Amino acid sequence: MPLLGCIADDFTGATDLASMLVGRGMRAVQLIGVPTAGEPVPDADAIIIALKSRTAPAGEAVGDSLAALAWLQRAGCRQFFFKYCSTFDSTPAGNIGPVADALVVALGCGFALACPAFPANGRSVFQGHLFVGTALLNESGMEKHPLTPMTDANLVRVLSCQTEGAVGLVPYATVAQGTAAIRRAMTALKEQGRRYAIVDAVSDAHLLDIGAAAAGHALITGGSGVAIGLPENFRQAGLLPVLDDPGRLPVVGGHAAVLAGSCSRATLFQIANARGHVPTLELDALATPDAAALAAQALAWMQDRLGDTPVVIAASAPPEKVAALQARLGREAAGLLIETALAEIAHALVAAGVRRLVVAGGETSGAVVRRLGVRRLRIGAEIDPGVPWTFAEGGEASLKLALKSGNFGAPDFFLKSFAMPEAA
Repeated sequence: MPLLGCIADDFTGATDLASMLVGRGMRAVQLIGVPTAGEPVPDADAIIIALKSRTAPAGEAVGDSLAALAWLQRAGCRQFFFKYCSTFDSTPAGNIGPVADALVVALGCGFALACPAFPANGRSVFQGHLFVGTALLNESGMEKHPLTPMTDANLVRVLSCQTEGAVGLVPYATVAQGTAAIRRAMTALKEQGRRYAIVDAVSDAHLLDIGAAAAGHALITGGSGVAIGLPENFRQAGLLPVLDDPGRLPVVGGHAAVLAGSCSRATLFQIANARGHVPTLELDALATPDAAALAAQALAWMQDRLGDTPVVIAASAPPEKVAALQARLGREAAGLLIETALAEIAHALVAAGVRRLVVAGGETSGAVVRRLGVRRLRIGAEIDPGVPWTFAEGGEASLKLALKSGNFGAPDFFLKSFAMPEAA
């Protein structure tokens, strides 16, 4: 039976979490959407159900998350994890609080920690404030995010606006004392009637201690970073054997391509870096606000360019162009335009023989995997922190996919992805 059941609020976040678990010795499978009642349980130590709930209406996000929890409970999972973005990625009216509240009630646990820290990608929590690198979250560019602008770095305050429960803090001074001190602090907060504890973390050592302190918790919430401490708990309990290569994937042939829909700074840098090395097409949705027309442009462009060299097709844009498109079409329609166009392009790329595909952006990744009919992803080796190669089980063809959160990856991420032996 699986040990850890995870619910992720977007597709790239799910693969991010899965890669952390594989890196610590768990076999992980990602499921796309809530499985049907009779769907077989994957042969894996951790199952991650990827939802599209980050920006969905709160009622829909809660309903999907509870359905995912019920399926994971029937599958036999012993502990549960609610994964959201390491930049918290939620406005004061966002879904993190409502979903976490529903999960706490369903599990009857009364308390959960909340830790979005991911130091390997520059996300740290200090005195309850979330930093991106050395900048407070609300001074990092996230305050201009087109879907979930974050204007407050104080996570105690942000989460308190989203939940009916009280929110406390396990500060750095306590976390620095190690596992026992963290466990005592969380127990004290629960006894005081707090429903959540924001837990500081600025290093992987802190995350390992937090994970160990939460060994007996029914529910953990946070970014993927805090998950690195969980596999050892199962190993210490004699439930998880030591595996030589938990991320081994089958070999596939075929062409390689990148689809980018994220407008984050990291993805824009990655597109600029790739432009001088591989064929790159940058679609202009503001000039052509029609999904079918954008897809037709890409199909015409790629005809003579698919071969041994990867190609990059991007609909990403800087904040001012995104704002102009949203002003013209509306926020939801603008996002749907990009997602629809890139999903159709992905379908055409696979039909043309692409078997290794990198997708940048959580919403884009969700649209692409749905269009390709992918239902399961076996998680493989990590390309950059939080971004693994995966093998699509089912769908239109045997594929290797890398689903990248817009904020993740080094500037050379697209080129590096296909240079790895695991990309074969």
